[in-house]
Amino acid sequence: MSTLLSSYKPNKLALFAAMTAAMVITSGCQSMKTANATSHPSTTIQGQNAEQPKKLESFDITGKIGVTTAASDTTGAQGGSAFYAWGQQNDRFAIELIGALGIGKTNIEYNGQSATLVSEKTGTLTATDPETLLKKATGWQAPISQMPYWISGRPAPSDSAPKLDAQNRLISSVNGEWRASFSYKDNDKLPNKISAVQSQGNKVVMTIDHQK
Repeated sequence: MSTLLSSYKPNKLALFAAMTAAMVITSGCQSMKTANATSHPSTTIQGQNAEQPKKLESFDITGKIGVTTAASDTTGAQGGSAFYAWGQQNDRFAIELIGALGIGKTNIEYNGQSATLVSEKTGTLTATDPETLLKKATGWQAPISQMPYWISGRPAPSDSAPKLDAQNRLISSVNGEWRASFSYKDNDKLPNKISAVQSQGNKVVMTIDHQK
């Protein structure tokens, strides 16, 4: 793992033990369904009218991410998936992907000002933001910059129309062309699944295992 990730992730081995276990459990599965995820009650309230949970300043998560691209005139919808480990510290983060969307093992780092992607296929790429990097390396689109807020169960600062359930948990939010929905296990306050769909047809589904 990178210097950035190792500098603030002392439980790296535990993370990848969890990720390896997840790979064994979910190998062969064709969907991104999460077991025991609760369905949202139909009654919702506007997020801006209720107290919002605070964004997590740091977290360690593992899981699986799946990406689907919109169909074009020449090709149908295409997709890929990867297992990941994500370490966040304030505005800095490092993500390690395994089986990464057709480009092999991949590291993505963001230091708050610029992003770097390193993979076996692409070598080292840099950009001002992680979304540009991911699209350059894979052709996929994903709202990575909003994810630290959404993983915390709260809307990003640039979101609109956030909605909460009866337990004051974020269940949907809109960011530009992305519309995100959130699933939770039982009475957990943090989401265990995020689905984001773009108006053009691009889709990202992310399962989340919050490390203790």
